[in-house]
Amino acid sequence: MILKQFGDLTLSELYEILRLRVEVFVVEQDCCYQDLDGKDYDSYHLFIKDGENIVGALRILKENVAYAEMAIGRLIVDERYRGDGLSRKMMKKAMDFILNDLNRNAIRLSGQAYLCDFYTSLGFKRVSDSYLEDGIKHYEFLYERD
Repeated sequence: MILKQFGDLTLSELYEILRLRVEVFVVEQDCCYQDLDGKDYDSYHLFIKDGENIVGALRILKENVAYAEMAIGRLIVDERYRGDGLSRKMMKKAMDFILNDLNRNAIRLSGQAYLCDFYTSLGFKRVSDSYLEDGIKHYEFLYERD
């Protein structure tokens, strides 16, 4: 796994991350939305490569970018690599980075409703009613260190 701030990404890495996000969030999920929201600049980017191909990625947003707390977003895995636990590995790495390396105590995220069990299995609590984001049912989740 590779973790970089936005300014440290190579052009190829940035292109591949954005390509994967469009491939899944826009094309596969048939969702027209503004992926390039300006928040990538203030984020860390965690990704997994297989050879030269990025097959999984997420972004870690700094405080006060999306929420008051640090946040995790844009979790994505290439369709050919799903079922291998990459999402869980990336989430655990991101959580460890936020909690231990950055010494923060809370992480917030907005997650698609069908992933509710996945996020709660990682210790997140659902903290909102359902809402539509880009036409897809979502919940807000919060992780707080004990």
